[in-house]
Amino acid sequence: MTTVSFTTRDGVPSLELTGAGERPSAVTLEGARARIDAVLTGGGKTWRARLVLHTRRWGNPSLPVPSGRYRLVVDGAEAPRDSLETQGFEMLRASFDGGSGVVEVGPPQDPDELAPQGPAAVAARRAAEGEPLEDAVFFESFYGRNASCNPLALDREIARVAPHVPRYWSVVDLSVAVPEGATALVEGSASWWRARATSRLLVVNDWLRHGFRARPGQHVLQTWHGTPLKRLALHRPGFDPRRMAAVVRESRRWSILLAQNPYAARILRKAYAFLRRPIWVEGYPRNDVLTTHGPGGSGARGPAAAVRRGLGIGDGERVLLYAPTWRDDRELIVDFLDPQRLAEDADAVVLVRGHSRTLLPGSDVAGPRVIDVTGYPDVSRLVLASDALITDYSSVMFDYSVTGKPIYFFAPDLDHYRGRLRGFYFDLAERAPGPVVSTHGELVDALTDPAVTEVFAARYDAWRAVFNSRDDGRAAERVVARLRDQGLLRG
Repeated sequence: MTTVSFTTRDGVPSLELTGAGERPSAVTLEGARARIDAVLTGGGKTWRARLVLHTRRWGNPSLPVPSGRYRLVVDGAEAPRDSLETQGFEMLRASFDGGSGVVEVGPPQDPDELAPQGPAAVAARRAAEGEPLEDAVFFESFYGRNASCNPLALDREIARVAPHVPRYWSVVDLSVAVPEGATALVEGSASWWRARATSRLLVVNDWLRHGFRARPGQHVLQTWHGTPLKRLALHRPGFDPRRMAAVVRESRRWSILLAQNPYAARILRKAYAFLRRPIWVEGYPRNDVLTTHGPGGSGARGPAAAVRRGLGIGDGERVLLYAPTWRDDRELIVDFLDPQRLAEDADAVVLVRGHSRTLLPGSDVAGPRVIDVTGYPDVSRLVLASDALITDYSSVMFDYSVTGKPIYFFAPDLDHYRGRLRGFYFDLAERAPGPVVSTHGELVDALTDPAVTEVFAARYDAWRAVFNSRDDGRAAERVVARLRDQGLLRG
């Protein structure tokens, strides 16, 4: 009979299986974005399999596995049938249903704490709102799914110029790595409610949730997360009074809005009815690294080379970053492109980067010379490490052009997306700084055409003049200086 138990060694939780007889050939936990192989010992009379519920990816430190459902696979031995649950681990909680072979992993809080309107959450929130404000900064990026984007770049600059200011990061669980010197706070925990309610400055790149209301003396810097091509907020197709009310309610929570360029400032001001408060047009802090560390490429040293090594990419490989946007009518990443076929036909490594909205519901794709980097913490590093971008309507196009490297637009649903699904602020086909194609064959032809760069050079220059005029490597420095000058960042 095979039994299962949860244990900890040196503070690291594990799932342990013990059985009699011949040792299985393999024991694994298989999740959508992570896989854990067991350490097997014994054999003959008894055997043991230890699955450490930590993982290390892309050269980053070992962290708890991401929350989610994992399938326990025992090859060559009787599957365990026990059921058990634990909430005693410091780093996570887990439960195992032996009947289905499913392990559920979640953040360390009790589920009652994670319900925004639950008694535990309400009590924590009320207690926090009674405390005085702290000269601290609360960061959140993409609803705590990673520590990235403009908030990450601003964190690094704040740490440089004001190292004594406490920095708190909102995370969905402790699988999310936060910057050195910062404190990770799991969303919904008592310490999370306290930090959000007492930090004098909040830096976020998406909507605030759970009924946030700024207290007197609190300020919210909304950095947003991209220059818009596709229509958003109040400009989305269709009349929906509830959505419109939610947009206005949300924008009233922001004190300052950051825009990458004057074009984005005009769009965002109208789309979010952000009419009487300041918009700072300073370039995007997340793009500073693209200027300060150069265009990257296969021969680059520094961050680009380090990212390539962490991804297991060999020297001299051509690297294509495929980063499509999400669709309003589907949860998962689009399947218009076969990454494996592209890798073969273009003779390149293909990095597949799904949108942040496809991170939780999706699963990694795999194959020779295909690497799924949807869960990679910081897309700016992927931009550095790649040689060219393939996208459709994602705002990453406005960041990638900082590098001057080629951009290809694979848009087989262009008419549907532009005409029915979302709509654009300008005609992409007329202004795109690279070829717009709709079939795999057209894409491969463009990728292998050495004349593409020259053909689109004038468009590329015009594009950068409009969208990248402030992306000079000093955006974070300027934003933090303004925060300090206006007394919004102290210390």
